[in-house]
Amino acid sequence: MKLIIAIVNNEDSAAVSSALTREKFSVTKLSTTGGFLLVGNTTFLIGAEEKDVGRIKEIIHSFSHRRTMQSATTTNSYGAGLSPNGEPENVSVGGATVFVLSVDEAEKY
Repeated sequence: MKLIIAIVNNEDSAAVSSALTREKFSVTKLSTTGGFLLVGNTTFLIGAEEKDVGRIKEIIHSFSHRRTMQSATTTNSYGAGLSPNGEPENVSVGGATVFVLSVDEAEKY
């Protein structure tokens, strides 16, 4: 058994969730915030059989899109994302970060 942890931009999370549940994959959604731009994310926890991992990753990839946004000129994240002169920069955000972990044991009650 595998545990897939997928961090997806909030703008894509509804489409990812719908596509996964449409194909009968059970997902748990957590609201999370990225540390770089402090942008909202959704973290999906998906328990899956090894044979299903490829399809789940395909779905996540299909519905997670990269986009460009301007970094904020605040002290949030201690200035992360700002250019050396403190001006906002265009940065690429979105897409998905996916981790696949082996699970020794899982029980559902």
